[in-house]
Amino acid sequence: MTGHYFENDLVNLHYYKFGNGPKNMLCFHGYGMHGKQFKILEGTLGSKYTFWGFDLFFHKETKLKDQSLPAVKKGIGKKELAGLFADFCKHEGIDRFSVIGYSMGTHYATIIIEELAHKIDEFIVAAPSCLNPGKLIPFFSKNQTGNKILEKLALHEKALTGMLKLFKRFRFINNEDYKILYSEIGTTELRFNFYACFTYLRFLETDEPCLLRALNEQNIKSIFIFGKRDKSFPPGIGDKFIAKLKQAEVIILNEGHEMIKRDFATTLTDLLL
Repeated sequence: MTGHYFENDLVNLHYYKFGNGPKNMLCFHGYGMHGKQFKILEGTLGSKYTFWGFDLFFHKETKLKDQSLPAVKKGIGKKELAGLFADFCKHEGIDRFSVIGYSMGTHYATIIIEELAHKIDEFIVAAPSCLNPGKLIPFFSKNQTGNKILEKLALHEKALTGMLKLFKRFRFINNEDYKILYSEIGTTELRFNFYACFTYLRFLETDEPCLLRALNEQNIKSIFIFGKRDKSFPPGIGDKFIAKLKQAEVIILNEGHEMIKRDFATTLTDLLL
């Protein structure tokens, strides 16, 4: 595995390259993770794919050229995001590729399908929040009042942790989500990044008719992976959408939300080799 940077006017994008196969796969991690999240696939799929694992916006080594609050509030559109990764592929000499995303990363993967479907071989999403992000994410990202509340909470030293405890008490989030989120808001920088992830990416909302058309017209193989015990994005949230696809596989692992483990790699490898 090697680490690299791709720089343009928007961002200094940090990424990892691993595997040495002839096919390419762009990897988009979950919230609070990093570009190494899918390295577990290298052992079984590294001879078929070269993986490109990105540190996504407001994570690890990737930095926007302008990370000010006004820039975050402006957000990023679908075409701008797709253009970034199209430029990256041109820089690396990548013509066709597959995409894989987990949780938050499924929104990145989905937008690339919507905008660049003619270049895609496979679409793989695990814990696909892109199909149904729930109520809290749209409220805090797209609703003006909700986003203002989040800003006040996130930029206050103790308010956000207090909110999480309240949400847990009233069962708006489960214990697993609480532990994950609590570990990500311990410093001023982490709280800002938490707010920024909700706000900057608010325009990356899945257009289901567009996604369906792109997947079917381009005959893109699609794999949807769920955790049997995942209460955040449980099996079933995408049933109606998946039923309309020409080429779709559904995997249900005996896992909770944290599913990128050995069984994940073994099961996915069986479908891709």
